[in-house]
Amino acid sequence: MKSRPAARIHLMITFVLVTCGVVGGACLGLLLSGRLMAVVLAAVAGLGAGLGSFFSRRQVLALFRPDAEAVPADGYAEGLADAALVCIATYQAAVFPLTAEGVSEVEREARRKMAYRISAYEGLPYPVRTSAAAALEAIDQGVDPKRAETAMKALCLTIYDNRRGR
Repeated sequence: MKSRPAARIHLMITFVLVTCGVVGGACLGLLLSGRLMAVVLAAVAGLGAGLGSFFSRRQVLALFRPDAEAVPADGYAEGLADAALVCIATYQAAVFPLTAEGVSEVEREARRKMAYRISAYEGLPYPVRTSAAAALEAIDQGVDPKRAETAMKALCLTIYDNRRGR
């Protein structure tokens, strides 16, 4: 029979606590009045530590029980979503540069190509892909920086909503 890791960890901690209780009780009994008191205090301290651990077992194991509604995080997809956001943001910066001659056409095309490639990758969750496509469409038109900024904010919110570990 295979026990859960949380149950094994609790058993090991119980063993350590009972052992420490027995040794501590024995040392205290020897200091106070001799061998008989050492045996009595060792037994009482070990029994107390064991009972305390036994009665707290249910609460301890409940802390380690996996949540049934929790979906495991997919770090790869989240990393791709973040990379898509960065690529699209650099493409937006190339389309709407701060200075008139800030970005060459070659650099703008290279950033556009990279943004489209990563946004079309199948590893991205579907809502992120659709939001990225909307942001790329708003940026490609290149006439309204406010519309592109709004689309980028929507993309950021979609990526945030798509995180599993938050």
